[in-house]
Amino acid sequence: MPRPEVLDRIQEAEQEADEIVAEAEQDREDRIAEAREEAEEIRETAREEAESAAEDRLESAREEIEAEREQLIEDGESAREDLEQQASEQIDEVVEYVTDLFEEAVHAQT
Repeated sequence: MPRPEVLDRIQEAEQEADEIVAEAEQDREDRIAEAREEAEEIRETAREEAESAAEDRLESAREEIEAEREQLIEDGESAREDLEQQASEQIDEVVEYVTDLFEEAVHAQT
């Protein structure tokens, strides 16, 4: 092979190698960009899932608190009704006791 042809083939091979390297670098950059996009999507999905889970836990806690509140109100109303019933049952006794005290006080003055 004559020297100019060999030189041309070497230059072509170098150019092909440069093109291959450039393509590989571009491919690498594309893959890195894709990986970054995928990582960002994964982070966003994880963030959304975490927010959703937090909202679910918050809603569950609110429901528990509301149920507890309703139970406390119910217990309080029941206790109030019991106290009213006990007080109602003692009205006659209290009236009689106060009347006796009043009569004693009147008799003590006379």
